[in-house]
Amino acid sequence: MASTDRQVVIITGAGRGLGRAHALEFARRGAAVVVNDLGAGLDGTGKAEDPAQQVVEEVRALGGEAIANGSDISDPEGAQKLLQDALNEWGRVDVLVNNAGILRDRMLVNMSIDEWDAVVKVHLRGTFAPMSVAAQHWRELSKSGEDVDARIINTTSSSGIYGNPGQINYGAAKAGIAAMTVIAAQELRRYGITVNAIAPAALTRMTENLNPNRPQVAEGEWNPGAPENVSPVVAWLASPSAREVTGRVFNVRGGHVSVAEGWVAGPTEEKDGPWTVDELDVVLPAMIAEARANSLTSGKTPER
Repeated sequence: MASTDRQVVIITGAGRGLGRAHALEFARRGAAVVVNDLGAGLDGTGKAEDPAQQVVEEVRALGGEAIANGSDISDPEGAQKLLQDALNEWGRVDVLVNNAGILRDRMLVNMSIDEWDAVVKVHLRGTFAPMSVAAQHWRELSKSGEDVDARIINTTSSSGIYGNPGQINYGAAKAGIAAMTVIAAQELRRYGITVNAIAPAALTRMTENLNPNRPQVAEGEWNPGAPENVSPVVAWLASPSAREVTGRVFNVRGGHVSVAEGWVAGPTEEKDGPWTVDELDVVLPAMIAEARANSLTSGKTPER
């Protein structure tokens, strides 16, 4: 087993797109990286070792250390193997970045149960299982007296926290990841583990067909859609500066970064005793008119 003082980072879905960009960003910062990827298609079917191994070679070309892992991280045994591969190679894990995902977009009335289950499994279970095994590992270290400074960084989406038609499976899973992030942050802080999430927007193979009319970027110009724009926020959340930051969701796209604000109790009315339907017929419409509308996918509140 090789020993290292450098940060050891596990990244799921790191064979392409955002995950690859995260792996290279961490490598440039001196971290050792576990590149997890099944090499599946956008819909989650198929399997190939090439994408993960190619990123490993890119990391090594930067002078970094990396290994490939092809586990299915939505499976508990696969998640455990992912953690164990890192421990076998470097003896430690400091950061878990949950990034793996697939798409099977369909309107609600046309979506099959298989399309629902496949997306929820990869995103929701594929975030829960690695979080669970990593948290158990770090908790045991903390209980043994070790000073733990561990980070979990999840990937939610504007489709989940703001909503996007045609992605009810994906959006529901991503909203669940945001909720998991907030809850896990509360549960794990006592063990020295922070849990945050990003809601990224970037041009990857998952999104390149969603807006065929987007403006083309000339070669050599800064590309606001490049996945590399998102990765510095992920790296910052893993840095010493973010040790006290937990339970937050960050919108990231191009040069834009913002802190997402979750559900809040808005306009309120209260009385001693139960409401009648007739009373609510007066009270609720007035409250709804006063309340802010749900955000658009961009995170902006629509005009009334």
